[in-house]
Order: sequence, then C-alpha cells, then structure tokens
Amino acid sequence: MLITPAFADTAAAAPQGSLMSMLLQFILVIGILYFLLIRPQQKRLKKHEQELDSIKAGTRIVVGGLVGTVKKAEPMELQVEIAPDTVVTILRPYVSQVLYDEKEVKKGK
Repeated sequence: MLITPAFADTAAAAPQGSLMSMLLQFILVIGILYFLLIRPQQKRLKKHEQELDSIKAGTRIVVGGLVGTVKKAEPMELQVEIAPDTVVTILRPYVSQVLYDEKEVKKGK
C-alpha cells in the first residue's frame, strides 16, 4: 500500500485561544478594513458631490466619455454643449468628472 492512513491528534486540534482574543482580532480586522476601504471611498464620494454642486454655466465636464461645456445649470438638469450648436440635457448625478471653469481659465491668462 502506497498511502498510509493518517490519524488526527485530538489534543493538538483543540483551540487554545480565548473568546476575548478572538473578539479582539475580529475588531482589529474590521478597523483595518474601515480605514483602508470604507473611509477613503466616503471621502471620494463627498468630494464628487461637492464638485457636482459647484457646476455652473461655463464649466467643462465629462459625461459618459463626452466632454462638453455647461450652458445652463438647473438643480437637477444641465444643458451641455458637446459640439457647436449641439446642446443636450443631462442629469447632474451622471456627470463623471468636472474638468474646469472656462471663465477661471480666461482670468488666469
């Protein structure tokens, strides 16, 4: 026979740690996950919401891969010019990125 039977040692398989140490490890893992995953995501979301609230006429934005200039800004809708004489209406939450404000760029030159 090539394979020999293995017998489990019941004394070595018993858990040696206490309930308190297991609870402490669990809390530590949850804390690490919070600071590495959850908190940075909340910060990015808050920053994105602030950018969406700051959109006004003249702001360059990206929506679904299209870059356009905001012509009219309402609370939930934006009139965006994506080409000369081509204006589309989009919903404010669908803006993926705010690039810059054209008026601010002209002031800097």
